[in-house]
Amino acid sequence: MIARPALTSVEARIDAFANRLLRSAPATGARARLVEFAVFVLKQAWACVFGAAFLAVVLAAKLWYPDDAVLARNDAVTIAAVAIQVAMVVGRLETLRELRVIVLFHVVGTVMELFKTDVGSWMYAADGVLRLGGVPLYSGFMYAAVGSYMVRVYRLFDLRFSRYPRRWVTAVAAAAIYANFFTHHWIVDLRWVLMLAVVALWWRTTMHFRFFRGTFRMPLLLAFAGVAVFIWLAENIATYAGAWLYPSQVGGWHPVDASKLSSWFLLMIVSVVLVAWVYPPRPPEPLALSAVHKGIAES
Repeated sequence: MIARPALTSVEARIDAFANRLLRSAPATGARARLVEFAVFVLKQAWACVFGAAFLAVVLAAKLWYPDDAVLARNDAVTIAAVAIQVAMVVGRLETLRELRVIVLFHVVGTVMELFKTDVGSWMYAADGVLRLGGVPLYSGFMYAAVGSYMVRVYRLFDLRFSRYPRRWVTAVAAAAIYANFFTHHWIVDLRWVLMLAVVALWWRTTMHFRFFRGTFRMPLLLAFAGVAVFIWLAENIATYAGAWLYPSQVGGWHPVDASKLSSWFLLMIVSVVLVAWVYPPRPPEPLALSAVHKGIAES
């Protein structure tokens, strides 16, 4: 049996305090459902703390950072992102074990950024010295934000999975997806073939998760799609703030095309496989299965 990922010391204190507050909450009825929903929202917000802080920095830089500052805006955003990451680890909001996979997200994301900017898929403002080619170093933190969310949500919701595919098979799928982000510029784009492969692999997989008292479940593919939509919304905020721009946005900002949702959905698979390196998927506890409540209807 794989042990449950432990909360950090700070999270354990917050969890203990929250449980003391919620001890008198009803176990059934409308109020119980409202309590569960409130805990769900708060846990999601806590899981997003790195991404939210980074996005706030990007927006603040757009709105208030002076154009004539000695330190270029891109460099200021990069330094702020490093400070957020250091604070996450020093403040015991992330473990060193989790930092490994977040650094891997940095590497995977930065390699893609270097290639994609070179072929003109998107672009960054050409200022600052903290950059690799045309890519400011803060770009890796955008991928790290996804990694941070993934590893945090895994332990905060005590995620478990029924009928999870073999990890080596998912690793092959993730490698093919990552390669397609590069090769589709020269050969046929296989994203829809890869989408079908993802559906075939995870079609039977159910995710079990806990808010407060109840255990809920939903199809894992639905969770992938939901997170992809969330990232796409964050991408719209980031491009509005000028973190990067697609060629069609250079003449004037407009919402990112919804077709990018397929890219984010596939990137989710790469993210999940990377996180599974730190936290191998665990099956539901046998005793918990009989008490499962359907929070979201399975398809």
